[in-house]
Amino acid sequence: MKSTGESSEFFLYKLFPFCLISLLMLASCTGYTHQEPYEVEFLKRAQTYVQGNIEVTAVVLSADESSALFGAFVAETGVQPVWIRVRNNDSVPYWLFSVSVDPEYFSPHEAAWKNHFTLGAYSNVEMDSVFRRRQIHPYIPAGETVSGFVYTRLDEGVKTFSVDLKTAGRPGKTFFFFTPVPGFRADNADLNITAINQGRDMVELTSLEELRQWIKELPCCVFGEDGVSHADPLNLVMVGHLQDILPAYIMRGWSLAESAHFGAIWKMVKSFVFGANYRYSPVSPLYLYGRKQDLALQKARETIDERNHLRLWVAPVLFQGMPVMVGQISRDIGVRLTGKLSPPTTHVIDPEVDEARWYLEQDLLLSQRISSVGLAKGVGYAPASSPRHNLLGDPYYTDGLRLVAFFTEKPVSFMEVHLLDWEMPEDIRFLHQDDD
Repeated sequence: MKSTGESSEFFLYKLFPFCLISLLMLASCTGYTHQEPYEVEFLKRAQTYVQGNIEVTAVVLSADESSALFGAFVAETGVQPVWIRVRNNDSVPYWLFSVSVDPEYFSPHEAAWKNHFTLGAYSNVEMDSVFRRRQIHPYIPAGETVSGFVYTRLDEGVKTFSVDLKTAGRPGKTFFFFTPVPGFRADNADLNITAINQGRDMVELTSLEELRQWIKELPCCVFGEDGVSHADPLNLVMVGHLQDILPAYIMRGWSLAESAHFGAIWKMVKSFVFGANYRYSPVSPLYLYGRKQDLALQKARETIDERNHLRLWVAPVLFQGMPVMVGQISRDIGVRLTGKLSPPTTHVIDPEVDEARWYLEQDLLLSQRISSVGLAKGVGYAPASSPRHNLLGDPYYTDGLRLVAFFTEKPVSFMEVHLLDWEMPEDIRFLHQDDD
């Protein structure tokens, strides 16, 4: 005769499959809730551009807006819907090339799949339908308006993209968008060149020779918080409006640095521990003109240990009416311990700072937003046999020149960029050979 305990175990054993099936059925019936586009106020941030008889409007959804519209934590899966509307008032049809918005955009089913519920069943079927119905159709007939979403990869801070429209027998049209993404706490959230220059004694430069001499007389380096201790070499000069400078960087894969709030610090710790990429890692403050950098940008590699990064400051000078930003660039190649910071770790810079400068020059030229480029004296020569050291003691050597780049609103072919006949860079290999 079985004991009471054995009977209970046998009963539970028999009951378990029934309970499991019931849970699965319950989960499959879980309601899928989402809002309609007219219920979410994202259009107030939309940007609209017109070329001839074509009008294009676009807006990038925030993480909260994506969740409300699609009923899932879309941003957490790396998907960022971009809403686009095309009014075709022309006499011919056009085709929208979604690859111009993002060369690696997601299909509707792919984007939905990434957001499926584990036990969703019918809810996932409905989600597939929502993502599919809301995709913008690429064909825009003459005299009609088409709108919908392109499912792009996630960007934070700012997003740049083009909307390319093609038609038969005529040149196509390209609309360029540069738009902030809500919900990101950038280190330069309130950057306003006009406000920074308000009340400053501005220097007005009118000729290239005046600019060249002004660049030569800049300090050799940026500083620590005390305003005295030399940090990294001041090896960049950017001439142009911020709305032209920033898109050039973003288009080449550079990201804004996040401000050093608790969430960002926690993401840095996780990236360091697990060896992950963190595109928006905060950049430590350095100082010029009595303040920390006005703008910090970086291009991260596979791990947080390695990245190209730069800092820029708005200078109290105008060249032919255009703002001037000065700064420094270096390449992080690893991490080491230090007793000067908390937490006690810091990046190690590549001592060949001119290589980082050369990398940036190539990158900016490929952005097609540079009209002129050259090198000017100013940092001061420092060979490998007698290097300088930055704020945390890392050595660096340099030919002593500064990269000078002039930005433009209109695209300029790589082959059409004007090269300033100022200074020629030293061969980096020569700097190594000083020790031989």
